[in-house]
Amino acid sequence: MADELSHVHLTGRQIRVLAHPLRIRLLARLRGDGPATATQLANTLSTNTGATSYHLRQLAEAGLVVEEERPGGGRQRWWRAVHDMSSWHRSDYVDDPDAAAAVVWLETFQVNRFVELAETWQHGLSQESQEWSDTGGISDYLLTLSPAQVRSMLDELDEVVERYARADPEPGARRVDFYMAALPKSRSETEAS
Repeated sequence: MADELSHVHLTGRQIRVLAHPLRIRLLARLRGDGPATATQLANTLSTNTGATSYHLRQLAEAGLVVEEERPGGGRQRWWRAVHDMSSWHRSDYVDDPDAAAAVVWLETFQVNRFVELAETWQHGLSQESQEWSDTGGISDYLLTLSPAQVRSMLDELDEVVERYARADPEPGARRVDFYMAALPKSRSETEAS
């Protein structure tokens, strides 16, 4: 079984630092692919090494990445993500308008990234085996829940996802992007129905 997933509930400073297009991509790469140098990340993300190094240092100052010692030393600096996943609650930042704006930016980025991944999956389906093409999918449910029930359901789903994330990969396994969203209807939508 794989190691426990490490988690960080983002502080206002961390969420402000993370709300940047290159920084969020750098952190995602380090979490997904493991330790890398600024040069490797720059090549992967089609950016320049100077910008990559600068933004890695910003992430490090916020406690989201750290420099990793490598055997043999050398001049190259290796970086790794400190945590496997991040979370936040909007209410944590009501007294910090910059952090609140960063939350909106990050959530918009996540939605756009989901759309990009879903479109890539759909366009590549003809290249997939039937087993894999039948695996990916999107479901939607309309539930009537209290805030406590929504939180409870999300906590339970997190436990299930984390159990699978910790499990040793089976033969034929590959990386799968898995998104969850609970989007309460607005008060006006609820009253109209």
